Amino acid sequence: MRYLILPAAICAAFATPAIAQDDVAAPVSADRLQADVERMVAFGTRHTLSGLDGTDRGIGAALAWGRTEFEETSAACGGCLETRYVEAEMGGRRIPEPVLIRNSIAIQWGTERPNEVVIIQGHIDSRVSDVMDAESEAPGANDNASGSALVLEAARALSQRQYPTTIVFALLMGEEQGLYGGNLLADYATEQGWTVKAVLNNDVVGGSCGSDGTCDADHVRVFSEGVRADADEATRARMRSMGGANDSPSRNLSRFLDRLAETDAEGLDVRQTWRSDRMGRGGDHLPFLDRGYPAIRFSVAIEDYEHQHQDLRVEDGVTYGDTVDEMDFPYLALVTRLNVRAADVLARAPMPPVVQGDGIVRPDVLLEWEPVAGATRYNVYRRRTDERDWTLRTTLESDEAADLNSIILAPDRGDDWIFGVSSVAADGAESPVSSAVPGGGFYPLPVDSEG
Repeated sequence: MRYLILPAAICAAFATPAIAQDDVAAPVSADRLQADVERMVAFGTRHTLSGLDGTDRGIGAALAWGRTEFEETSAACGGCLETRYVEAEMGGRRIPEPVLIRNSIAIQWGTERPNEVVIIQGHIDSRVSDVMDAESEAPGANDNASGSALVLEAARALSQRQYPTTIVFALLMGEEQGLYGGNLLADYATEQGWTVKAVLNNDVVGGSCGSDGTCDADHVRVFSEGVRADADEATRARMRSMGGANDSPSRNLSRFLDRLAETDAEGLDVRQTWRSDRMGRGGDHLPFLDRGYPAIRFSVAIEDYEHQHQDLRVEDGVTYGDTVDEMDFPYLALVTRLNVRAADVLARAPMPPVVQGDGIVRPDVLLEWEPVAGATRYNVYRRRTDERDWTLRTTLESDEAADLNSIILAPDRGDDWIFGVSSVAADGAESPVSSAVPGGGFYPLPVDSEG
């Protein structure tokens, strides 16, 4: 192992943004997104308990339609998508008698490292005020035909290109009853032995005005966890001692998305929201976090509670119900555009390295990591412990990357900085930063892990 000792004078001023391919999101269509949302609303209800056998109404009909859309997208790219149902009988909270939970997925296999997987997902089920009411009209336009339409449109755009790693597009069932579809897909990913690089969960992404009349069509919220859900007590103790409460893979995926959004003058600005999900609520990214997979949630900047989880009605002059006319489809197209650009970079980039750092009782810091498949260089970052964003410290160029995976930074005092490293592909696609703290790696933690 060779070591590079880097003095402070070489420190770069700012991080170079992640690189998206030239207008990979150009095919995204607000009109097509609207048509897909209207088609899902036309199923009447997509409640999880509305039955899988219907052809015109209910969750089964909606899932079958979604799979047909995936198949049409696959036909347009010469069969580049493998479509399938992932299903299992499940029961429990809000499902009194076990039912078959079914997800509709399409897999765009990577050409070089197919086991590395990026997932774009949204739940397709809907509900009204009574979460157990499977009969009433539940249009579920924004929650969450918006996220499901985004997934279908992302598949159309990304399937026109090939990637070294795999992209999975998923329509999930059972979210409103208790994240059943998310748990099913997270378990499936584990059973398949996938290395999950990132999960982009989209839930309520099609509106720009809130219940109080406040509107914001310029931002999208990205929710990310702080302390890892899969960390054991030993790892949590090391996080408290060494840092790591603000450096989970999910949090660094959030930073990655924020930085990527800044490179699109026509796109949305990311509002990093540093909690796992909205207060007292949850989405289908949470089961992935429980299993140690990097996952975030996209959601509108401002929620409209009168048009979400409500019976269709007019009460005291207020109209309730999650209907198409309350949505903003140009806004939904911008959220879709960000998802497409993010998946494009993530599917081309190598995995983030697993980095170890040592700055204990020394006037410098040693960083070490294992070489990463597909990486031609590495970017080394740092930030003050009270800062949000990374600053580029140095780059290890391609002729060094093959056998140089250690660096000594001097005089960088370990107490004052958080350090991290990203992997960069030959075409410039850069991974999220992996923090050199306990639990900072983009992999599930082993049981009784030390970080």
